Amino acid sequence: MARVLVAMSGGVDSSVAAWLLRQQGHDCLGVTMQLYDNPTAGIPQGHTCCTLDDAEDARAVARRLGIPHYVFNFKEAFERYVIRNFTESYLAGRTPNPCIRCNRFLKFDLLLRRARELGCDCIATGHYAVLERAGDRVELRKAADAAKDQTYVLYAMTGDQLAHTLFPLGGLHKSEVRLIAQREGFVNARKKDSQDICFVPDGDYAAFLESCTGRALKPGDLLDTAGNVLGRHRGAAAYTLGQRRGLGFAAGERIYVCAKDMEKNTVTLGPEEALYTDTVLAEDWNWTVPPPVGPMRARVKLRYRQTEQPALLTALPDDRVELRFDAPQRAVTPGQAAVAYDGDLVLGGGTILA
Repeated sequence: MARVLVAMSGGVDSSVAAWLLRQQGHDCLGVTMQLYDNPTAGIPQGHTCCTLDDAEDARAVARRLGIPHYVFNFKEAFERYVIRNFTESYLAGRTPNPCIRCNRFLKFDLLLRRARELGCDCIATGHYAVLERAGDRVELRKAADAAKDQTYVLYAMTGDQLAHTLFPLGGLHKSEVRLIAQREGFVNARKKDSQDICFVPDGDYAAFLESCTGRALKPGDLLDTAGNVLGRHRGAAAYTLGQRRGLGFAAGERIYVCAKDMEKNTVTLGPEEALYTDTVLAEDWNWTVPPPVGPMRARVKLRYRQTEQPALLTALPDDRVELRFDAPQRAVTPGQAAVAYDGDLVLGGGTILA
């Protein structure tokens, strides 16, 4: 049996993950990461993670399981790797995924290093994903519950991290996890899943950016695809490719954000057909399997909830990958992730550059 550091967010998933590991006989330590200062003012409880109440829920479950519980202060690292990147990316015209950054730099890097300092063999989380040993390496595969599969946000894990991580929920469905929590009398058995970015719980990215930078977003011109001025926007960073609502401009037909020029501070609106492309370039690509020696076929997700689409992958220098899709893809968004699959096996992923 192993000594396992269990990341306990205070939610039902990580709580049941800890219970399962205890049932298997592992020696467990529960840990909650304190990521940011969050007095409860204005934060709708049950819709975010990492609040003070979440830490108390995690502590209550750990006490019920008879395992020690600690709170690690990772606020400085979260600010450096997640919030600062989130702010800089939006201001540069990209739409980042902070959950991927948190997994990459905190949960499976900083937390794993801390676990080793405490004499633990591995870490465990409540993610829905499956790990399978294949010879001398570990493969990342989709969870049994397709609706909850979280491999899209785990693609950046290294071979060493995969080999020293446990995902106890990989073979379960969410309904089974809820039933276990209710049967065991966990305080969070009926707690809702977090739905928003934890540090922007109301989804108002523009207000968050203004608060972080201490200055208001700069208004600029709304353009059509021919470069004609249609009106004014409230700040290019507040708009996302494919956005249709809240444009501040009424047209006789449906129009969408189809381009942004951050240097010129313009937002271009156009018809839906202007949103499609069949070629995508991704950078900072991480292969979770041995990289191919030439172009390879795969199925790729460009958004968390998207069904994978068939594409040809070609590895380029400097950890970049070109993806040519069989069919044009809608609203490909720089800053989001492209993740490649072969069936349920994760091949790798990277950040969409263009």
